[in-house]
Amino acid sequence: MVSRNEIENSLRYEGGRSRRWLLAYAASLSSIPLLGRTSWADSSPTFSNDPFTLGVASGDPDSSSVVLWTRLAPEPLTPDGGMPNQAVQVTWELATDESFQSIVASGVTSATPQLGHSVHVEVEGLLPDRWYWYRFHAGEATSPVGRTRTFPDAHVLPDQLNFAVTSCQNYEQGLYTGYEQMARDGVDVVYHLGDYIYEYEAGRNGKVRTHHGKEIQTLADYRIRHAQYRSDPLLHGMHAQCPWIVTWDDHETDNNYASDISEQEYVESADFLVRRANAYQAYYEMMPLRSSCLPRGPEMQLYRKSKFGKLADFLVLDTRQYRSDQPNGDRKSAINAEALANTQSMLGQTQRNWMYQQLIRSESKWNVLAQQVMMGMVDRNSGSKAGADTPNYSMDQWPGYSYERMQLMHFLAERKISNPVVLTGDIHSAWVNELRVDDRRDSDPIVATEFVATSLSSGGNGHEVPKHLDRLVANNQCVKYHNTARGYIRCRVTPETWHADYMITDEVLKPGGKTVAGASYVVESGNPAVHSA
Repeated sequence: MVSRNEIENSLRYEGGRSRRWLLAYAASLSSIPLLGRTSWADSSPTFSNDPFTLGVASGDPDSSSVVLWTRLAPEPLTPDGGMPNQAVQVTWELATDESFQSIVASGVTSATPQLGHSVHVEVEGLLPDRWYWYRFHAGEATSPVGRTRTFPDAHVLPDQLNFAVTSCQNYEQGLYTGYEQMARDGVDVVYHLGDYIYEYEAGRNGKVRTHHGKEIQTLADYRIRHAQYRSDPLLHGMHAQCPWIVTWDDHETDNNYASDISEQEYVESADFLVRRANAYQAYYEMMPLRSSCLPRGPEMQLYRKSKFGKLADFLVLDTRQYRSDQPNGDRKSAINAEALANTQSMLGQTQRNWMYQQLIRSESKWNVLAQQVMMGMVDRNSGSKAGADTPNYSMDQWPGYSYERMQLMHFLAERKISNPVVLTGDIHSAWVNELRVDDRRDSDPIVATEFVATSLSSGGNGHEVPKHLDRLVANNQCVKYHNTARGYIRCRVTPETWHADYMITDEVLKPGGKTVAGASYVVESGNPAVHSA
C-alpha cells in the first residue's frame, strides 16, 4: 500500500491531487478488471430468484452504436446481489421489432463479480436514427424488453429532437411519479443531471419510504443503495423506454464534496478518495456507460460529448471531480474576492480546455452544456425582506466560481457560439435564467439561456408559486421563471426554436399524483432571450 506520508507529500496538482499518486493509489486498491470475455464463465447458471430484478437500460447512443446494460441481482439488497463469486455468461439480442422476429445483432458476454455482475454491451454497426428493441438471457431467465435508438448521422440536420431533463430523486422523500408521464411523453432520450441516489443513512431525509442501512461508505454499501433505487418499477421502467445520458452530482458520493475534499472537515483526503473510488465504481456498474468511462480507483472520466446530428451538440460535464473547494466556507455569501479568484475552478483545466475545443469545432445549430449546478447568479436574499440588502449567493454553485463562469460567458459571446443553452439540476426547484457575463449588471447583453430542472422527488411536495417570488424576480433580472414544485423539463428542439415545458407533479408523498405541463418557454435560434410559449 502507498503510505500516508507519500500521499500527503504528493497532494500537489489541480484539485489537490497528484496524478502520479492517483495512479499508484488506484493500483493499490482492489483491481477492477477490464470488461471482457472470460472462457471460464458459467454458461448454465441457476438462480434463486429472477436475476433481472433491476431491469434493463441503454445509454450514450451515437449514430451507429449504443450501450445496453443490465445487472444480475436475484437478491438485490445483499452485498453480492445474491450472485456466486464467479463470472456468468449473458446472451444479448437487438432487434428492429418488439417481438424479436428481426434480430439484427446478438452476442455473448460475461457478468463478472468484480463489476457486480453488471453487463455493458457496446453494440456497433447500427443504422442511424433508428429505434431498436433489446433483451438479455442468463441461464433460463429472460430480462424485460427495452427500447433504444441511435442518433442521426453527424452530417444530417434533423427536423426535431424530443427529450426530458431530470435530476434529484431522493428515494425517502418522494415517489417517482413523474416517470409515469415521462414514459407517455415518448421522448427520444433522457438527460439525468445528477443525484441519482442519496448517500444518507436510513430515516434521515423523509418518511415516504426508507433507505437500506447506514450512510454509505463501502463498495457493498453503494451497490446496495443503487440497487434499492433501481428496484423502483417506475425508474427502471423509464430506463427501458429510451436511452439515457447521465452525469453525477454530489450525492452519488457525498453531499457537497469538492474533488478530494469531503463535506466533513475531519475526513482526510486519502480516506475520502477510498470512499470516492467505491462510489465511482458502483456508479459505473449501475449506469449504461461505455468502457471509456471505466473508473481507475478514485478517477473516472465522465465528461463527454453527445451529438444529435447537426441539430444539437450536448457537452456532458462533471462539476464535482475536478473542482476547487467551495469559497467562503461553502456558506451563502456575497460574490467577494474569494468567489472571484481566478484560481477557483468548477471544471479543472483539462475538462475546461476540452469544453472550449468542442464548442469551437461545433457546426450544430444548438450547443448545450448538460451539467449540475445553477449558472445564473441569483441573489437569494432578495427573495425575503430580512437581510435583503446583504447579497447572498450560493458558493456551491457557479457564483462561487465567478471568474471561470464569466470567462465562459465571454468565450461564448466572443466566439459567437451558435445558440448556447445550459441544462442544470441540483437545486430542487425550477428556473429559467437569461445568462450574461455578469448577471448583476442588467445592461450586459444576454449570452445564453439556462433551463434548470427541479427535483423529481427530493424535498417532497413543493410549491408551484414560492413565497416572495415577485420580489426575487424583480431583484434578479436574469430570472424569468421559478417554482419549487416537483417534476422535470420536457424539451422539443428544432432548427428554429427550443421549446421547454416545465412538467409539474402535484403529489409525490402518496400514490395517485398527476404530472401536467405548467409554464412553457421558447428560445428562438439566434436570440438567447426567453419568451413564454
